[in-house]
Amino acid sequence: MWKIEREGVYFKIYDKRKNLVGYFAPEYGNIYPEDRANEVIDQTHRQHDKIKSGYLMIPMVKFGIFQEGNEMNVAYLAKQLDNVKTRLTYWDDFLSNNNIKQYKIMVSHTDHDMLSITMDLVFSSPTDLEKNALENEIGKILDPLAALGLL
Repeated sequence: MWKIEREGVYFKIYDKRKNLVGYFAPEYGNIYPEDRANEVIDQTHRQHDKIKSGYLMIPMVKFGIFQEGNEMNVAYLAKQLDNVKTRLTYWDDFLSNNNIKQYKIMVSHTDHDMLSITMDLVFSSPTDLEKNALENEIGKILDPLAALGLL
């Protein structure tokens, strides 16, 4: 269901309709020498080295209120904030139920009306830095998120 495409040091993640869902950045570890980082990372990909973790960045909640020139009334604002609160409750439950303790929430760099979440993903066992293996591992977190309507 999920497809990834490498773009430099990270991967773009797409759903079955080819919509961009988020990004995955593998944890490459300490790279020496630092001035050869891109070369070392390329070699790591070519050899399908194993990684233990990475960072998954996906949209979390869209407010629907922070658009310049967008007029609204109190009822609309209250409805939007109630929707945000409900969505945040689902996210809180998901993070708790899946024992995800390492994450950060930030204003999206592409949409200032949206928050994104970056979660530390630690795989159950070292995973090949290879497209199919990563799609499978990333799918283990994206599938339940999609089922809950959080993507």
